[in-house]
Amino acid sequence: MNQLVRPQRGRWIAGVCLAVANRFGWSVALVRILAIVAVVFFGLSLWAYILLWIVVPPER
Repeated sequence: MNQLVRPQRGRWIAGVCLAVANRFGWSVALVRILAIVAVVFFGLSLWAYILLWIVVPPER
């Protein structure tokens, strides 16, 4: 499995969804849809996204 890093290419906002998708070998579209659904139905997921944005290092 890949290391959890925020890629420079292909990201939309911070690259968190792309990093998670790459790490687990999932489709980035699926992860983005799940993230949007989680934010809409469970507002605290937005805080998880922001936390990952801060914690996950950017790709060098």
